[in-house]
Amino acid sequence: MSLVQEFNDYRERMNERIMSYDNKVIKRFFNLDTNTYMEGALDVKTKEMLGLVASMVLRCDDCIKYHVGKCHEQGLTDEEIMEVFSVANLVGGSIVIPHFRRAVEYWEELKASNA
Repeated sequence: MSLVQEFNDYRERMNERIMSYDNKVIKRFFNLDTNTYMEGALDVKTKEMLGLVASMVLRCDDCIKYHVGKCHEQGLTDEEIMEVFSVANLVGGSIVIPHFRRAVEYWEELKASNA
């Protein structure tokens, strides 16, 4: 199973499980997250790039994969994603480099899955 498929399957399965608890606060938090990344004063592409930078600086690999996937869906080019990674590395420092490597691996797998 591909890295992309494995991540998406796990995320979907666990989100369904979490939602099955029917907790109002968790549902509201998930909804807030969904609504934050919708089109507004900033377009979705910009918001996903911001989310990716924040995720890399916070060193959350699941978040990074999610936002790399969303950036791919938004049609970012290799040049654009590398500029996003550059900002994240500059802001986050060298501790971000291992996450950067995994992000590039995930980006390349996303591109290969569309070939």
